[in-house]
Amino acid sequence: MRKIDLNCDLGESFGPWKMGLDEAIIPLVSSVNIACGFHAGDPVVMQKTVALAKQYHAAAGAHPGFPDLAGFGRRTMNLSPAEVKAAVQYQIGALEAFCRAAGIPLVHVKPHGALYNMAARDPALARAVAEGIREINPRLIVLGLAGSALIAEAREAGLSAAEEVFADRAYEEDGTLVARTKPGAMITGEDEAIGRVIGMVKTGTVRAITGKEISVKADSVCVHGDGEKALLFVRKLNEAFRNEGITVAPLPA
Repeated sequence: MRKIDLNCDLGESFGPWKMGLDEAIIPLVSSVNIACGFHAGDPVVMQKTVALAKQYHAAAGAHPGFPDLAGFGRRTMNLSPAEVKAAVQYQIGALEAFCRAAGIPLVHVKPHGALYNMAARDPALARAVAEGIREINPRLIVLGLAGSALIAEAREAGLSAAEEVFADRAYEEDGTLVARTKPGAMITGEDEAIGRVIGMVKTGTVRAITGKEISVKADSVCVHGDGEKALLFVRKLNEAFRNEGITVAPLPA
């Protein structure tokens, strides 16, 4: 039976500012990427999100980003590889502490936002992320854009890597995500999003924004927790997977 991990970026509230529907979404996904305080989240939110992951048996992952609360980690920052490595390690350490306190393992690491996209293209940056993860715990799974430099560098570093596709994002012909500033970058129609995901999982292909069919490998499917249709997408994906005989399960540890 075909299996797929369904993940969501959550734990992104900050102080009195609430983002996402964590309590409703976490029971419906197999993995949770938890913001670590740099682009979103705070210690109380991190602790609560880890507790929800434990309650609903979702795999907990660190979601480190650039130190950019105002820009939600989606703005390009000119950090050196050494600075990126330190920032990633700092954030993993913070979330790992909450996981340890809750009595659950930290399973994976998925960079956030601009860091994710830059590491997908830049081998030096990707290497810094991978080395930072390996030095903390070589058993952690690196979750990154399918076919990206981050996947390649993680494997080169001896780490397990899971290739990720997106329900709500459009693709360029080279397999990278269309920049959010461009028209058509976000997939907002639920039927279109679900159809694209099923195609990626079953056939390993997706139509790029240019119309060209490109190859992708889908170990995990992401829904952005800050999207207005995040809960709807997660519900419909679960239904579609059941109808297609696809089991939703966490990444193999």
